[in-house]
Amino acid sequence: MAVSIPVVSIPAEAAVPGAFRFLQVEDNLLDAELVQRELRRAGFVFSTAIVQTAEDFTREVRACCPHVVLADYNLPHWRGIEGLKILESEGLDVPLILVTGALGELTAVECLKQGATDYVLKGALTRLPTAVRRALQEKKLREQRRKAEEALAQKAEELARSNKELEQFAYIASHDLQEPLRMVASYTELLGERYKGKLDDKADKYIGYAVDGAHRMQRLINDLLAYARVGSRAKPLEATDSAAIMQSVINGLQKAIESSQAEVVFENLPQVMADDIQLGQVLQNLIANAMKFRQPDKAPRIQVRAQEDGEMVRFSVADNGIGMEKESTGRIFQMFQRLHTREEYEGTGIGLAVAKKVVERHGGQIWFESVPGEGTTFYFTLPKAAEKTEKEIDVKAIAASAGGG
Repeated sequence: MAVSIPVVSIPAEAAVPGAFRFLQVEDNLLDAELVQRELRRAGFVFSTAIVQTAEDFTREVRACCPHVVLADYNLPHWRGIEGLKILESEGLDVPLILVTGALGELTAVECLKQGATDYVLKGALTRLPTAVRRALQEKKLREQRRKAEEALAQKAEELARSNKELEQFAYIASHDLQEPLRMVASYTELLGERYKGKLDDKADKYIGYAVDGAHRMQRLINDLLAYARVGSRAKPLEATDSAAIMQSVINGLQKAIESSQAEVVFENLPQVMADDIQLGQVLQNLIANAMKFRQPDKAPRIQVRAQEDGEMVRFSVADNGIGMEKESTGRIFQMFQRLHTREEYEGTGIGLAVAKKVVERHGGQIWFESVPGEGTTFYFTLPKAAEKTEKEIDVKAIAASAGGG
């Protein structure tokens, strides 16, 4: 039975600030000394310990985690490559370099697959310093990447928490404001009806301002609720018939369409992966805006189309309205940003912000092209619905046949 080599350390060098700690898995003290001599020749200042059993290896890495493990492949009762499992079980990212005698090519490749950083033959120790430096550099890069990923994950978590708190605040604040505002609006309207013409003109004007302000505040709160609910009340994305959603939107806007004498046409609207309610919000906002920002001497004409664009479907909503300047691109999708005064066009300036939030929640993008005086085309993308496999189609056909028989 082989006699175990005791753990050997070099305490004098361990006291040197910035010294490297090597852990050698070796059963031959002469080979261990040759390795140390080559490292000193290369300018390394280090401390080292020598072990040859799994028990000593485990105890040593727990007591003083090394910067690099230099392991012989074959020992009497153990293989140095097995140190990788111990390092992993201890949660340590420590490079392990095999420093061994003859090592077949297949064995070397297998060791590298298992996680060894490199291997150096004992007959070519001049390669060892280069291998050590590369291993230390790779470890440093891994640590930097890990810290960057942790920082990014923390920022993402903080942002998600902040967004959730903001959505919750917006919902609670908006919801709690509804009832007192409804009372203000109702009693102000009653005041206007009862005392209209009984007070002076200024009183009637002031009451009118109060009623209008209450109604605008109600619309603003409802729009804020819609914006907050994009995330808090979202439904899972599923295959959705965008043509059916479009028809539903047209039905809901029928009164406005008739009033403005608008023509709304759509074609080639496929199935997409979407939250059907939110898709309806986007289309309704864009079509309502096209009717609102129409030219005074033209009836609105709105065309809604779609075409495949890789894994996405690109929708377009084109109108013949007043158009916009290109410089408006960065503003119109922000909350409360208006290109016109409230006296010119009513609205809260939230509709397009809701549309942008919905589209981005679906993994898409939204943008526009416009020519002042000629019209605007809004584009947005949504993911394509997954195509049904032949097996799914056959199952449904069989089920339908069985039901009909």
